[in-house]
Amino acid sequence: MLQDLPAAAGAAAAYSGLGIVLMVLGFVLVDVLTPGNLRHQIWIERNRNAALLVAANMLGVGIIVATAIWTSAGAIGQALISSAVYGIVGLVAMGLAFLLLDFATPGEFRGVVNEHELHPGVWVSAAVHIAVAAVVASALT
Repeated sequence: MLQDLPAAAGAAAAYSGLGIVLMVLGFVLVDVLTPGNLRHQIWIERNRNAALLVAANMLGVGIIVATAIWTSAGAIGQALISSAVYGIVGLVAMGLAFLLLDFATPGEFRGVVNEHELHPGVWVSAAVHIAVAAVVASALT
């Protein structure tokens, strides 16, 4: 068992690195889709709407990557590629779902993220992010 430890640690590091890269891409995606500087809104202005939306996106990416790891039956390289592909598919699907929600709601939903009071629509959008991630993760099984 101890002889397998370095390989297992290397795999964990590789999966962690991939997960972090995908979460960064998720943050960039939300930043592009919403008005204003997302980092400033969350860490300086303490905007709960922006934080909730980003948190849901991060959870969604985590769900997809964790499921890809859990269901991978191949070698580490194949499993990493599968995780990356499904992670990107998930990010694209979450972005499209966000834009569709923006299109389907009255006014400009994207601007709701800038409001300082917690807006119910952000909860809906957060739920959509997690639901889309669950659907993508289910495609892995």
